[in-house]
Amino acid sequence: MAAKRLRDDSDQGSDPSQNKRMRSVPSFSTVIREAMMAKSLQNFFFVLEPLLRKVVQEEVEQGVIRSIHSFQRSIPTQIEAAESSSLKLAFKQQPSLPIFTGSKIMDIENNPLQIIIVDVANGEVPLSSLPSAVKVEILVLDGDFPSGDGNEWTSAGFQKKIVRERTGKRPLLTGDVNVTLRDGTAYISDISFTDNSSWIRSRHFRIGARVVPKGYNGPSIKEAMTEPFMVKDHRGELYRKHYPPALWDEVWRLERIGKDGAFHRKLSAESINTVQDFLKLCAVEPDRLRSILGVGMSDRMWEGTVAHAKTCIIGDKLYLHRGPQWSLVLNPICEVVSIVTGSMTCTVQELSRPQMAYVQHLVEEAYRNWDNLEETDGLLHPSVVLPQNLGMQQQCEMDTSLWYSVHQENAIDYRVGGYDIVSSVQPFYD
Repeated sequence: MAAKRLRDDSDQGSDPSQNKRMRSVPSFSTVIREAMMAKSLQNFFFVLEPLLRKVVQEEVEQGVIRSIHSFQRSIPTQIEAAESSSLKLAFKQQPSLPIFTGSKIMDIENNPLQIIIVDVANGEVPLSSLPSAVKVEILVLDGDFPSGDGNEWTSAGFQKKIVRERTGKRPLLTGDVNVTLRDGTAYISDISFTDNSSWIRSRHFRIGARVVPKGYNGPSIKEAMTEPFMVKDHRGELYRKHYPPALWDEVWRLERIGKDGAFHRKLSAESINTVQDFLKLCAVEPDRLRSILGVGMSDRMWEGTVAHAKTCIIGDKLYLHRGPQWSLVLNPICEVVSIVTGSMTCTVQELSRPQMAYVQHLVEEAYRNWDNLEETDGLLHPSVVLPQNLGMQQQCEMDTSLWYSVHQENAIDYRVGGYDIVSSVQPFYD
């Protein structure tokens, strides 16, 4: 036992640092494992290095390209600002809407579109310093251009918003797409769309105009554009309403009257085929016209139809209906313009109620014999006011029996050629 303790004591008395060095020596397996890990990391970084280089290179290249583009964009803007002109193109009138494919585009006054050169500052046509002849290109723009302030854009922005035809389609605009301004003005007499506007995001087009750069060396002239509008397929034109309607338009061009619909058939049965026919009967016998349309047309529909019809431009033609003593001068929708007897002329407002009743009788007679009326030269206008305090026979030198041939008790219900018989007479046609 003593010998064993001596041996343990001798072990405990050995150098501790030596024991620590013995314990810190790694094993063979640890060395192998660490070597393998180092090799794996080395291989990983060897594979990763090209990828990292490529990503960094691409990012640097993109940054350089963006900087170049930004610099290039700033240069034209500065040049345009430096070359800004006091002149610009402008459309004198906006196009008449709606616009259909294949239909000639006219302005709101039914004239060809007109392009003029105006002063940027005041919008007036300059009287001097105009280029003698300027070639102008007519093209199509996206309806959502320009964004923000509609009066500000650059030539580069204008160029980017030009709309070209769809693949396999004809050019969007056909006709006079190139015109020449002389003395600062030009007309686009024949131009139309070949495609509708439903296929672009805004669903609207604009018509634009710009000076053709080649062959023009004068000061820069800013581009022009119309208001945005939709272009519809021409098939819709077959049934569209007209704003305003024309006298010779078929009656179904009016609001609430559909082509071949119930109202159209009722009117056709009474030989009311045109807008003029509608307005004539509306002026002479509105109650009869209302009854022809029937209860199927509500009061609101009736008011809308009449209001649309009354936007018609009737023109300045006049018609003469000769009565036994008096003659009536009528406009194209059978409204009384003046009443003539001998060398005297008066208006409806100057008549008494019995006289109005008789005039209404003449108006109805003129309506029934419309095709036999004489066209006048427009010289028959009110020039003499009939005295109101004279007797009926002295005023008109006619047999009083003519006045009373129309029942006076019903005079208050008359409308004389589009006029109500009231103390303050207002024309039915505004």
